[in-house]
Amino acid sequence: MPFAGTGKIWMNGSLVDWADAKIHVASHVLHYGSGVFEGARCYATPKGSVCFRLDTHVERLLNSAKIYRMDTPHTRATLEDAILDTIRANEFKACYIRPIIYRGYDTLGVNPFPCPVDVAIMLWQWGKYLGDAALEQGVDAKVSSWTRASANSFPSLAKSSANYANSGLIKMEAIADGYAEGIALDSSGYISEGSGENIFLVRNNTMYTPPVSAAILPGITRDSVITLAHDMGYTVREEMLPREMLYISDEVFFVGTAVEVTPVRSVDKRQVGNGRRGPITEAIQRAFFDVINGEVPDTHGWLTYVYPAEAALREPAGAVGAKTR
Repeated sequence: MPFAGTGKIWMNGSLVDWADAKIHVASHVLHYGSGVFEGARCYATPKGSVCFRLDTHVERLLNSAKIYRMDTPHTRATLEDAILDTIRANEFKACYIRPIIYRGYDTLGVNPFPCPVDVAIMLWQWGKYLGDAALEQGVDAKVSSWTRASANSFPSLAKSSANYANSGLIKMEAIADGYAEGIALDSSGYISEGSGENIFLVRNNTMYTPPVSAAILPGITRDSVITLAHDMGYTVREEMLPREMLYISDEVFFVGTAVEVTPVRSVDKRQVGNGRRGPITEAIQRAFFDVINGEVPDTHGWLTYVYPAEAALREPAGAVGAKTR
C-alpha cells in the first residue's frame, strides 16, 4: 500500500503537520544527494516505550554531517530531546525514527556551501522490514552485480543519502531477479553488506562479519550483536571474507535497525546450512529481542524511556540501566 504518514514532523526546531513538511524543488539535496540521515526505533515494551541506542544514533548522524562539512547548531542532546518530543507529540508507543540533516534551498550547482543546512525528524509506524515470517524462515539473497564504492570515493562511515543510490540499485536488482535482498561485495571482491544491512556468517560455531575496511556502514545493530555475542561466549571475528564463504557457512544473517536480526536461508540459490534459521542466529535473535522488549536488565544502557512517567515507575533512583530525558 502507498506510504501514508500522519501526525507531526520536527523541522528546524518547530513541529509542523505532516502535510506541511515540504521543501523547495530546487533544494540542493534533491539534485545532488547532499543529506545525511539516521534510522532508529522506538519499541513498545511491557515497561513502557523505549528508544534503542538513541544517543549512539544521534552521534553517528552528527559524525556523518561532519564528514560532509554540514555544520549545524544542534547538539546531540538537543536532537535527542527533539526526537523524544516528536514521539510524544505524535503519542506513539512504537515507531521508526528518521532524522535527516540536508542542504536546503538557495542556489543550484555542485558547490553546496551557499545552501542552508536544515534538519528534520519524521516518524512512522513500520513493521518487519523483510516480513514477519522472515525472522524464523529466513530470506533468499543474491550477490549483487553492483559493488560498494571504493574507500576513497564515497565515505562509507557516513550514512549519506548519496550512498543509498548504490543501495537502491542493489535492492532493485535483487527484487527484479526474485530475491528478497542483495549482498554487495567491496571493490576488491570481498563481502561487504546488504543493501541496507550488515551481515554475519557462522562457520564451526564462530561468527564472522566484514570489517569497516570492507566499505561497510558501521552499524549500531551490528555493534550491539557483537556485544551480545561476546556476553554469550561466542567468538566473533571481523575480517575480510571471500564471496564463497557465503556458500559454505552454516548460518548467515542480516542485522540492522530496519531488519533487526533476520536469517538468510539461501544465497545465489545455494542453501545455507539446513535452509532455515540456525541455532546461533536464533540465540542472537532471542538475546536482541529480550533487550529491546525489556525482558532482561538493560546492562549496557541502551534504552531510553520516551515517557518520563513510565521511567519513574520502572527505574528506581540511581539504578543503572535504561535512561530518560
